[in-house]
Amino acid sequence: MFADNLIEMRKYRNWSQEELAEKIGVSRQTLSKYETGESLPDIEKCRLLADLFGVTVDDLIRYEKSESMGLSVPPKGKYIFGMVKVGEKGQIIIPAKARKVFDIHAGDHLIVLGDEMQGIAIIKENALLDLFHAIRSNMTEKAD
Repeated sequence: MFADNLIEMRKYRNWSQEELAEKIGVSRQTLSKYETGESLPDIEKCRLLADLFGVTVDDLIRYEKSESMGLSVPPKGKYIFGMVKVGEKGQIIIPAKARKVFDIHAGDHLIVLGDEMQGIAIIKENALLDLFHAIRSNMTEKAD
């Protein structure tokens, strides 16, 4: 997992092994060993790599393309939860990982938003209400 992710992200940015090695303060040979799986970086180097690629350390180390429709590691804060099937009445089952990340529980109210050009978005009711209250407070403060 780690070696494959490292190779893919390095190549996506068109960096040579030498360029990436220099950015994280190791030799090209050491980076080559990371990519072949012969050795693993320490946690500090993992953090540097994750920061350089704009991903989480967890995704850098554990992300598996096969579990995410063959797509590459997503940027920090972005997720690929997998595919869902729409039922006859339009219902979908939100994947367990998405429910965990966004703290969604049975009985929660969700708001479905749409944009014909960008697609559908789902947001928790209380998150949207919090956003509206923050905007209202900000507008009130500016008016005073």
